[in-house]
Amino acid sequence: MIIGVPKEIKTSEYRVALTPAGVTMLKAAGHQVLVQTGAGDGSGFQDGDYASEGAVIVDSAAGVWERAEMIMKVKEPLPEEYGFFRKGQLLFTYLHLAAAPELAKALMDSEVTAIAYETIQLQNGSLPLLTPMSEVAGRMAVQVGAQFLEAFNGGRGVLLGGVPGVAPGEVVIIGGGIVGTNAAKVALGMGATVVLLERSLDRMRYLDDIFGGRIQTVMSSTYHIAEAVAKADLLIGAVLIPGAKAPHLVTEEMVKTMKKGAVIVDVAVDQGGSIATVDRATTHKDPVYVKHGVIHYAVANIPGAVPRTSTFALTNVTMPYALLLANDGLAAIKLSEPLQKGVNTHSGKLTYEQVAAALELPFTPIQTLLA
Repeated sequence: MIIGVPKEIKTSEYRVALTPAGVTMLKAAGHQVLVQTGAGDGSGFQDGDYASEGAVIVDSAAGVWERAEMIMKVKEPLPEEYGFFRKGQLLFTYLHLAAAPELAKALMDSEVTAIAYETIQLQNGSLPLLTPMSEVAGRMAVQVGAQFLEAFNGGRGVLLGGVPGVAPGEVVIIGGGIVGTNAAKVALGMGATVVLLERSLDRMRYLDDIFGGRIQTVMSSTYHIAEAVAKADLLIGAVLIPGAKAPHLVTEEMVKTMKKGAVIVDVAVDQGGSIATVDRATTHKDPVYVKHGVIHYAVANIPGAVPRTSTFALTNVTMPYALLLANDGLAAIKLSEPLQKGVNTHSGKLTYEQVAAALELPFTPIQTLLA
């Protein structure tokens, strides 16, 4: 198979979908790899690094898309890339289609088989290709939140860890999954007071155990969320429903009760956001806006700020699936239940139920189409 790796074009996105080591693995399995010139620069990989492992360096994105049977990316294609789509092509990347109706339509119209990293799911319910980026985003959420709490960035001038004789800042995390757990780790490491809201008692027991009672776990409800939000110096939205649009758990009225200069970081913004006042995604170049006196950080590709770490973490988990697809094509999807759950569009149909529900479009099971 011919695998293509175009350069990411999303603003301030420096990750790359394949490392030189990945090229080595694909070449050893008999495949050809095309890499757009400069694709790895942001992650510290030069064209020569790829070429020395057997990749063909291609001058343009068009050249990669036109020749490749499978495209590997990091972020969802942008409108200027839609014209490259063609029938039968495999696209393997993050998609977040529940919040991207135009992209979903373009993929369906062109009959691309689009496999979303974020919906590949194991039998135990885990999302192996989303987990490492959730770990990065959760840890960074506290890091950037602490930065924007500083007064010269418009924040209320609170040091999350406090000092002797001065109370630490209060970090409120909504959601106790991978993002929330990693955010709690860093917030605790900074010395902050941490309140985490979660609806699963089993998950709360687990978190209470691993953190040794050092965080306060609270049953997530409208009442408890409102109570916690009003006290927060830093509010982190860490809610995920696989493939679906994130629910708005924090209302605009709740945000109005927050302290002036408090900070919100909504990690779920690429799935539509879990906080009502997060009404648009921002970029690393212009990451925040202020609403009701509260700083909103709504960057949709948080891990893109640390591309070296993120690229290694991502490709560690994507490569086994990329090899399956390269070796067996659609047959790999037939044989692998996790890959079946990853398929969001095929033969012009939406094949992931939660995405179809979010977009109010018909759902067709992938097993039906493959049969």
